[in-house]
Amino acid sequence: MSEKNHRVSRRQFLNYTLTGVGGFMAAGMLMPMVRFAIDPVLKAGADQEMVYVCEESELTTEPERFDFKIDQVDAWYESEEPRSAWIFKSENGDVIALSPVCKHLGCTVNWASDEANPNRFFCPCHYGLYEKNGDNVPNTPPLAPLDVYEHKVEDGKVYLGSAKPKGEA
Repeated sequence: MSEKNHRVSRRQFLNYTLTGVGGFMAAGMLMPMVRFAIDPVLKAGADQEMVYVCEESELTTEPERFDFKIDQVDAWYESEEPRSAWIFKSENGDVIALSPVCKHLGCTVNWASDEANPNRFFCPCHYGLYEKNGDNVPNTPPLAPLDVYEHKVEDGKVYLGSAKPKGEA
């Protein structure tokens, strides 16, 4: 067997060293950017805690707006964020809680505020209409139903969680 001489020239050594240091520095700069882009995807769904909103005995078959607040934490800043929901009981007694945010451009919908549509949710921004159950009326601006709040009823009290698209709630 013959031995080969594995000597590294000064030029090769500097080339390897500078490439390694440059790669290390590039990785140090790119990692926060990659983490920022990927973190929301990997983060477990941060579902909001259930918040007390009203007594079940207050609910009727007519939608009524209830305002409530949730605790929100943004990095190190804690605050209370106001929210509202249209809550009512269906004909079979189920509690239904709908988000008041129009799916067209984010305006606030109101119940029976349009004289021409007395039993529908109405968005005054672009004349959007929703049925009582939250479904969007065809040929009006909204392209999706109102979001539905996750909810539970315990000991006669209604608690709401986060609002999700109608099919996911």
